[in-house]
Amino acid sequence: MAEAFGVFSALGFLAAFVASILLMMVSKKVAARFRLVAHPRNDRFHKKIVPLGGGIGIFLTILLACLGIIAVFKLLAINNMTKLCGRDFQGYIEGFLHNIRHLWVIIGCLTVLFLLGLWDDIKNLKPLPKLIVQFAVAFAAAYWGDVRVELFIESRFITSILSSFWVVLVINIFNFLDNMDGASAGIAIIISLVLFVIATFSGQVFVSGFTMIFAGTLAGFLIFNFHPASIFMGDAGSFVIGFLVAMFTLRTTYHQAEINHGYAILAPLVIMAIPLYDFISVTFLRIKQRKSPFIGDTQHFSHRLKKLGLTEFQTVLTLYLATIATGLGAVALTRAVWPYGFLIFLQTIMILEIIVLLESAGKNSGK
Repeated sequence: MAEAFGVFSALGFLAAFVASILLMMVSKKVAARFRLVAHPRNDRFHKKIVPLGGGIGIFLTILLACLGIIAVFKLLAINNMTKLCGRDFQGYIEGFLHNIRHLWVIIGCLTVLFLLGLWDDIKNLKPLPKLIVQFAVAFAAAYWGDVRVELFIESRFITSILSSFWVVLVINIFNFLDNMDGASAGIAIIISLVLFVIATFSGQVFVSGFTMIFAGTLAGFLIFNFHPASIFMGDAGSFVIGFLVAMFTLRTTYHQAEINHGYAILAPLVIMAIPLYDFISVTFLRIKQRKSPFIGDTQHFSHRLKKLGLTEFQTVLTLYLATIATGLGAVALTRAVWPYGFLIFLQTIMILEIIVLLESAGKNSGK
């Protein structure tokens, strides 16, 4: 059974990858045609006008994938075709169709966020209206889409509120990460693959399948977004990416009583350690300078690395490698027993501390 799902996940990745490439080519032309473009500015390193259609391609690929999966499962159920590759998938098909209403809620929430981001790309909205819509969408996804953290709390309303804060945080983390070619999408791919491994270990076939489709979608976009980028995702893309990463982190099962202790629920923090560091550090710097945290500048982790003398390629590669390092720790954390789980969490903190020390050394050297 595991082999069959592995094949389906690989096919999902490839199908999303190809579809994303095709839709990116179309989206790039559409964005240029309607003047949906990014002009050079102080908080960006690009020196020419670049189309902002990446978010359109990302959203459409995910939407088509979801609709395609729903159609396939309904056709299989209608025609009583439960056996594929010599395996009987009736239980999985029935389970998916039973919970399909949750997927429709997620699709609806994703659409609202995409439209919000697209409107922001066009009109440059104020932070407060965006945060209000993001919280509303996050709560809807948690409460009616059943994507929420439980933390042994019985109240659905309270857990939905708590989950909403996490979702909004992750949305804005990836919005902040979209400050250098390939950064946001590449990190999201790495996190998705880490979640794929964890979900596969815990037997969550649908979560692992959707993470692979998501990774394939972003890989197709990354071909056009890697330095020098010929297309940007815009807020329409970063909102969609952040929302889906948040959904996957909430949907994935980390704690397994027979394997690990309760600290395995800290795995999302370990997976997101590098993006969280960027978000917290740049927010702190802006507040310290009495600036709005939501006004773009060149103080992000990626910008600080570049100012230390790294090329743009080296900077993004550093972000990737650091995210992989913490991501591998998160995989091990979900399988570790005491005290090794604690040591993995401590190791993550040490990785971040090394980054802080290197940045401080670079500043002291006058770079």
